[in-house]
Amino acid sequence: MSAFRTAPIFSNSMVLQRNKNINVFGTGTDGDRIRVDFEGSTAYSTVKDGKWLTVLPGRSEGENLTMTVSCGEETITFTDIVMGEVWLAGGQSNMELELQNCKTGQHRLKNDVTPNVRFYYTPKIVKGTDGYEEKMINTCWAKFDSESAKAWSAVGYIFAKELADKLGCTVGVIGCNWGGTKASHWMSEESLLKDEDMRYDLDEYNKAIEGKSEEELKRIYLEYEDYNNKWEEKKNRFYEENPNGSWEDCIKVCGECAYPGPLVPLNAFHATALYESMIKRICPYTLAGFTYYQGESDDNRPFAYYKLLRGLITLWRDDWGDDELPFIIVQLPMHRYEADPDYKHWCIIREAQEKVFHTIKNTGLAVIIDCGEFNEIHPKDKEPVGHRVALQALSCAYGEKKPEYLAPLYKSHIETEGGILISFENEGSFRVTGEKCGFEIAGEDKVYKPADFEIRGENIFVFNKEINEPKNVRYLWTNYGEVTLYGGSGLPLAPFRTDKSIDK
Repeated sequence: MSAFRTAPIFSNSMVLQRNKNINVFGTGTDGDRIRVDFEGSTAYSTVKDGKWLTVLPGRSEGENLTMTVSCGEETITFTDIVMGEVWLAGGQSNMELELQNCKTGQHRLKNDVTPNVRFYYTPKIVKGTDGYEEKMINTCWAKFDSESAKAWSAVGYIFAKELADKLGCTVGVIGCNWGGTKASHWMSEESLLKDEDMRYDLDEYNKAIEGKSEEELKRIYLEYEDYNNKWEEKKNRFYEENPNGSWEDCIKVCGECAYPGPLVPLNAFHATALYESMIKRICPYTLAGFTYYQGESDDNRPFAYYKLLRGLITLWRDDWGDDELPFIIVQLPMHRYEADPDYKHWCIIREAQEKVFHTIKNTGLAVIIDCGEFNEIHPKDKEPVGHRVALQALSCAYGEKKPEYLAPLYKSHIETEGGILISFENEGSFRVTGEKCGFEIAGEDKVYKPADFEIRGENIFVFNKEINEPKNVRYLWTNYGEVTLYGGSGLPLAPFRTDKSIDK
């Protein structure tokens, strides 16, 4: 059987990125000559180390196009190709959440007329799993209809639909996400070893597999998988019979939950797993940029997240050969489980996400602080999320630097009149939608107390009459709270703190 093959992401009905060189790649036998013909353009390459890559000149537009890839007498032909904008939708479960399960999903599936959005889903399977190659190969680009689009990323689709309508072209979404995953799962070993604060998960994984044979590691995972499958059945029965049952009662009835399982190669939840299994299978398919909704699972070590997110962006851009490729970050919304105290660890992750936005070029920050739900980590209303991601893409990638696309962000503050006067980036006329404000203020003792505030033009004055010499202020520094303050654009003020010398 010939080794000649294009990467699985190339299929009929694919969307190719317009106005950029087009990377076409795959596998083959060393020394074989590969030819790619695409609407009057021809490119050649030679297989080396089992891989080949050709680069075609970009095209501005076109639909119902045909591409032919050949190696000797073997030929692969792709049809119904369209030129458009291609975005990768990365992250964990809130990016993964399917259109059919979001608040407006059923309405959209029944009513959207959407020939201008297409979707490719990178299979959720770990390298080394039985059937990995077969599952990867048996994938293709899909066009929108009420059946095929059910399992598409809700955020990815809503974002793409708005972008397609505004730009007047087809938008292709590459879904590459997996619920419950950490940033380190989407990064290479080399990138994680660059910094002591980034290598924690990798060291933990290497320690877990040390001294164990491949057979033993596989056995460990299969035993876990069998246990977990049976446990899930018990859990589902428990909640069917006890819809309001607590997690503690579920554990008493069903036994301990072993998820996410042992740190072994076949488990997706270890450092580098999904970089090796998923990212490397779609890279370097030519893109307009990345959208990324992740961070929830990194709340166990939130102070490492700034470096991890920076490292991930740098790695992906390096892999795609473009250190300015747009990267849209979805900032975490409000969230806390009822049974949990307010650890304030999501605050640190939100802060890290904004810091990355400020320090890395060509990034966008979709502020969705008001899109969370109490006791629910998977908010079902993805309309505002997709919309705000689209606004950031228009601003970051397409040059539409409109004030209404940008949420107000903290810029600076001064101590005055027994309070603190705060100025903002993207400032405008603020509006308040409720009684709670979310501001806290502290003096030299760094003991924060609830504060009052006054809107003074484009600034906000924060004060507490019990604190005569305030030094710092923070806003919505909580895992979950009511959001009531919005800028003139209708976008919420992003959470912040002025004193970053403290950990809480």
